[in-house]
Amino acid sequence: MTDDISYNRLILFTRHPEPGRTKTRLIPHLGAEGAAALQRQMTEYVLTQVLKTSSQFPLSVEVRFEGGNLACMQAWLGRELAYRSQGEGDLGDRLTCAFQQGFEAGMERIVIIGSDCPGITPLLLIQAFNHLQQNDVVLGPAEDGGYYLIGLRQAQPALFKQIAWSTEEVFQQTDAIAQQQGLAVAYLDRLSDVDRPEDLSNWEAVCSTTSQLREP
Repeated sequence: MTDDISYNRLILFTRHPEPGRTKTRLIPHLGAEGAAALQRQMTEYVLTQVLKTSSQFPLSVEVRFEGGNLACMQAWLGRELAYRSQGEGDLGDRLTCAFQQGFEAGMERIVIIGSDCPGITPLLLIQAFNHLQQNDVVLGPAEDGGYYLIGLRQAQPALFKQIAWSTEEVFQQTDAIAQQQGLAVAYLDRLSDVDRPEDLSNWEAVCSTTSQLREP
């Protein structure tokens, strides 16, 4: 397998930061505007880590979004990126679609991340792609029982069916299906997402060491 840029794709799943429609579990704590600001800042931070990765490792970057439209996304994150709507259905449907379309386009390794995990680094993302040289699946488990990263080297739609999305069972259920399918799975470090008020300290720790970011 070659490391040519045309064969590696990193997809960032995010949502346009519209107040009242993003980070809804944090609205009682931050307010609608504050929750939207958090979504905006975390997406920008994670995207910065992605672009740093692309300067060190050959890959193409795609942003898959919910809410807003192409013009909104380009005005927010710039016209240089490739954008695509996440499409319809639950998260499993949207992940299945993203992987399927990527492999149909000729990708050999695809990694998908969300914008909720400030612990994502270029080193971790490169590790994810490297794991896919000898494994079928790579998973980044989250402290809340989900996962912040999933990577594949061919479409595996079974991994996204009958999953209790947005629960603490997501990682366990996904891993169990992978084992049942006989897939070789590699695991990254366990990290924390920022979805609930008790998670905000994880983001505040990033802000305290990154002067260009402001707290929402």
